Amino acid sequence: MTLKRKLPLALVLGLSATAVQAADLRIGLQDDADILDPDQSRTFVGRIVYTSLCDKLVDITPDLEIIPQLATEWEWSEDGRQLTMKLREGVTFHDGEPFDAAAVAANIDRSKTLDESRRKSEVASIESTEVIDDRTIRFNLSAPDATLLAQLADRAGMMIAPKAASEAGADFGLKPVCSGPYRFKERIQQDRIVLEKFDGYWNADAFHFDTVTFLPIPDTTVRLANLRAGDLDMIERLAATDLQSVKDDSALAVEQAVSLGYQGITVNVANGPRADTPIGKDPRIRQALSLAVDRNVINQVVFNGAFAAGNQPFAPTSPWYDQKFPVPARDVAKARALLAEAGYPDGLKIEVQVTNNPVQMQLTQVVQAMASEAGITIELVAKEFATLLKDQTAGDYTASQVGWSGRVDPDGNIHQFLTCKGGINDSKYCNPEIDRLLDEARATNDMDKRKASYDAARAILDSDLPIIYLYHPVWIWALNGRIDGFVPYPDGMIRLENVSFSG
Repeated sequence: MTLKRKLPLALVLGLSATAVQAADLRIGLQDDADILDPDQSRTFVGRIVYTSLCDKLVDITPDLEIIPQLATEWEWSEDGRQLTMKLREGVTFHDGEPFDAAAVAANIDRSKTLDESRRKSEVASIESTEVIDDRTIRFNLSAPDATLLAQLADRAGMMIAPKAASEAGADFGLKPVCSGPYRFKERIQQDRIVLEKFDGYWNADAFHFDTVTFLPIPDTTVRLANLRAGDLDMIERLAATDLQSVKDDSALAVEQAVSLGYQGITVNVANGPRADTPIGKDPRIRQALSLAVDRNVINQVVFNGAFAAGNQPFAPTSPWYDQKFPVPARDVAKARALLAEAGYPDGLKIEVQVTNNPVQMQLTQVVQAMASEAGITIELVAKEFATLLKDQTAGDYTASQVGWSGRVDPDGNIHQFLTCKGGINDSKYCNPEIDRLLDEARATNDMDKRKASYDAARAILDSDLPIIYLYHPVWIWALNGRIDGFVPYPDGMIRLENVSFSG
């Protein structure tokens, strides 16, 4: 299988190893990205591509501090209802259109109004924008929003060329035009995305590759084999079970960062006809499945203990974690009792879809084995990741093993998934009290008040369980030893500023 992937890489790229190393950085991704439109997309690997393609208004440091990118400075009004940003001078989009305050206004309007936009809930607090002058934009908010800067440090803050976006409409992602250090060159679905250096970038001297090629290779073993063979220069999400062997390989290097995200099982509770299942309708069955699994055993068996067991959208080490609801111990007897109480004393079957990479397959097989001992028979349906997400969005699923890469602000891990109109609420869980609590947490900068709102929401969600959280990953990158300057970030992105080949 390794050879099968290696040959196409060499043939397709048609370059000698020496030539490739001189100019092209090749990055192995676990999945193929979905549509390359920041307003429509939702995949983690898509965000990795955007990091080189689309600049944002603000960015983060490895310590999660918000720092300038396209916005060089900003200030809040005293009542927290206005955010005014000064914009960087000398920035153009890849098609030559200038970046200015009008472009920012057009981007926010698109995020709020495009039918296909998944960013609506992220920018919902922005009531209007004001172009003060070419270099100054003001956001007028309907209420104070403690999460807004963090939202603008991600897809909601990525600026795309207004004219190109207007002409392409919902098809913008087929040929995206942004203002990042690399511009779009070509994409072959399920095979590669190629970006080429944008010489007009405002900080071009800090980027040292002529092209960057992203190659989706779901099989972690094949991804690593291609890195060892020299057909890739870097891979993301090295399997934890391969960590020690890579550390022992003098030709390779390893970088790690604790993730902001989680992995779990999202249950379809109200997303179309396929929500009409026992697990979709009865929270006692979801509670039974949660109690049937041993999260610490999962971490040891599947991840060599490198990750962290979890039961909330925030890791147990996070200040936002609610200590009143610790990671539950496995309790098969109680799980069986809940099934009997729900009317299934002899057990039941549940279909769970899972992405077709070996790690997630192994994870769900362990969950499957544990659940069977409680009387829950899990039928696994493996799918390519983009197909899994498409079916999840459409409601064509019962339960889905899926995760989230995490965001700087806690709101980013919960609001869009669990509010009634959340942009990525594929479960279609809807509880007005949860909406009220999560909106309340957005509207204040008082950390104690925000924590109290999240804790109150946890007390409800721990019973309703539209998402059964399982664990929190650690991002692990494996690199060719010749790569210099790579800095690991807890958001899992691959930032190429000042990254180069040595020698």
